[in-house]
Amino acid sequence: MTDLLEQLRKAVGDRNVLSGAAVHTDYTHDEALTATAVAPLAVVLPSSTEEVADILRTASQLQLPVVVRGSGTGLSGGCLPVSDGILIAFDRMRAIKEIDPENQVAVVEPGVTLEELDGALAPLGLIYPVQPGEGSASIGGNVATNAGGMRAVRHGVTRHHVLGLEVVLADGTVMRTGGKFVKSSSGYDLTQLLIGSEGTLAVTTEITLKVQPRLAEAATILAPFATLAEVALAVPQIVSSGVDPSILEYIDVLAMSGITASAGLDLGVPDEIKAAALAYLVVVLEGTHAVRVEEDVDSLATLLSTLGALDVFVLPSGAGTALIAARERAFFVSKAAGADDIVDAVLPRAGIPAYLARVATLAGQCGALITGCGHVGDGNVHLSVFLQDDERRHALLDTIFETAIAAGGAVSGEHGIGTEKRSYFLDTSDTVNLELMRSIKRVFDPLGILGPERLFDTDKATA
Repeated sequence: MTDLLEQLRKAVGDRNVLSGAAVHTDYTHDEALTATAVAPLAVVLPSSTEEVADILRTASQLQLPVVVRGSGTGLSGGCLPVSDGILIAFDRMRAIKEIDPENQVAVVEPGVTLEELDGALAPLGLIYPVQPGEGSASIGGNVATNAGGMRAVRHGVTRHHVLGLEVVLADGTVMRTGGKFVKSSSGYDLTQLLIGSEGTLAVTTEITLKVQPRLAEAATILAPFATLAEVALAVPQIVSSGVDPSILEYIDVLAMSGITASAGLDLGVPDEIKAAALAYLVVVLEGTHAVRVEEDVDSLATLLSTLGALDVFVLPSGAGTALIAARERAFFVSKAAGADDIVDAVLPRAGIPAYLARVATLAGQCGALITGCGHVGDGNVHLSVFLQDDERRHALLDTIFETAIAAGGAVSGEHGIGTEKRSYFLDTSDTVNLELMRSIKRVFDPLGILGPERLFDTDKATA
């Protein structure tokens, strides 16, 4: 241990290596509800790619596990340390290296948060449109999980906006992929392979992002429905209507009650509508001209009325912004209410009504309470599960994930697998796919030191 700390301090400086009582509890966990906090051997705070390379050379020589952490806002245990390993935290790598308005590109270090990047882009009339719902989340963490968010229905997810990466491989080798260009047909696309790999293939030290003009006009529409099935059935009609929503969310009545109460928000929905509504559809339309947005609002309101909406409310701009902010805090509302686990399965939009009906049946059979909201425009369903018994809850989630897979979906739409969804991922994945993934892992990380027990059972066995 003494030799390890000495080598790490030589790489990053004495003050930037923490061990024992100096390791703050924030470094021992992320926001996953089911994970147990773990203290690593050491927390290392590099300030450059060269220092990250030195750390990984040391870890490789000693065959020590390495976990990477951004802001710790993940929901799947992705940055959970291991007790016999090193945690690399990017607190000191938070530089916005370049904003290139001409090429609409930003180059950032992995510790830069979404809030920090947005603050730098806004005065230039630009925006990075991927907004997973937590402004303090780091760009590096977003890349690790291929984060999405409410605006994915129009703007896509992280992988649609990352043009290039600088990464350090497990042995300390520095590699660059991609660049400021937006297309390439030159060999394997290693940038896309690394996005969403959850720190199991390499450590990201620089990200080149595609940014775009910020849209000046917006409108938020709230449509209550008598059933959740009607909401889900309305979504394909809205997507194919041509209005191109930036946000298309469903919120069930329990979730809506929770998030509005927590935010102290009154949306002005009459009591008789509230009493009849079991689910809400929230649509945000954005554009460059107010007249065009108003035309789309009128068109959408007419469509929603024909699709069975109990009423259609065009919210004042302040209320609309507040509702979206409240929706982004839905996880913390569920956490405060005592949720035992969360689900972020994804499936084809057309399969959502049957999926949610099946989930409701399963919840009733085992005595669980399940509430939900989600990015229904791109098929991402978020569920909060209230069932304290670990064994019964695990069996319930097994069936919920199997139902999503059977409908053509996947275990995670944006949170990632991490440590907490690993068993569900392994149980439901095609064995050929898994073996190919393990083969790729062996090429990038032959000693199996990066992101241990994320995605796979054990990396030393894979090495």
